[in-house]
Amino acid sequence: MTVVHQITDPTRPGAVEDRPDEVPAEPDVAPAATKSIKRRRLGWPARIAGSVCALFFLAAVAAPLLTPFGPLEGDRSQRLLPFFSGGHLLGTDGQGRDVLSRIIWGARPSLLTGLIPVFVAGLVGTVLGLVAGLGTRRINSIVMRTLDVFYAFPAVLLAIAIAAALGSGTSNAIIALSVILIPPIARLAESEVARIKSADFMEAARVSGAGWLSISIRHVLPNAAPAIVVYCTALVGLSIVYAAGLGFLGLGVAPPNAEWGLMVNDLRQYTFSAPQISLVPAVVILIASVAFNVFGDGLRDLLDVRAEGK
Repeated sequence: MTVVHQITDPTRPGAVEDRPDEVPAEPDVAPAATKSIKRRRLGWPARIAGSVCALFFLAAVAAPLLTPFGPLEGDRSQRLLPFFSGGHLLGTDGQGRDVLSRIIWGARPSLLTGLIPVFVAGLVGTVLGLVAGLGTRRINSIVMRTLDVFYAFPAVLLAIAIAAALGSGTSNAIIALSVILIPPIARLAESEVARIKSADFMEAARVSGAGWLSISIRHVLPNAAPAIVVYCTALVGLSIVYAAGLGFLGLGVAPPNAEWGLMVNDLRQYTFSAPQISLVPAVVILIASVAFNVFGDGLRDLLDVRAEGK
């Protein structure tokens, strides 16, 4: 009876220690949960970069409302005006056209040739990666060795060669950029599929009798999509730079239309007479490229579920 009294009497000092069935209290998990939530938020560099990207899109959509002058409207008597003069915030070019208006209007073809090639290459590359990753060893070898052929050529030179063969124009530049972006996206998708194939849920799906298409859509694609989306977001900045290079060489948008790369080519002859004006489109290309890259890095940290346990 004494033993029973020691175990059940809650008033005795040390009664908790005497209870053999006492279950320790669960640790507080709120700090860990809060830390996990904070880790899943975009950092301030990515937020700033995302805001810059949004501003570029807004400027491209609302170009007619934001520009005080037309992109082709020029006055030879007002040529090469400096910043903040004659109602021209960023001055005028050699034809007397407002530089700010041309920058805003140039965002349309520049973002178009930056986004569409990445979107097309993302779709095609993801499908090729799924086929190579889930197919037989022979299919994997055929797909990946074919894509390796494109790696034999520098991406810039290959894009120039394709654009030159097709001719100048926005659509041809988009085709050229799409072709050179497919191999890296397909390789990333194939590596993600190879990682996912070894997971337990994949084995369970195969044992349950699910077909190749069902496994691809319901299991593989949702798990591989975050890495592919993050990579494609970072590729937008690179695609903008490549498109500007094609425009600089006359393989993109035809003059006198406004496009950032074409503007760099037009204004380079004034590098010494009006250097501040000639650098404006180059700086805009740099800002857009860096913004998309930083935003892509932020998305990577946000969507990388494998980093939670670290």
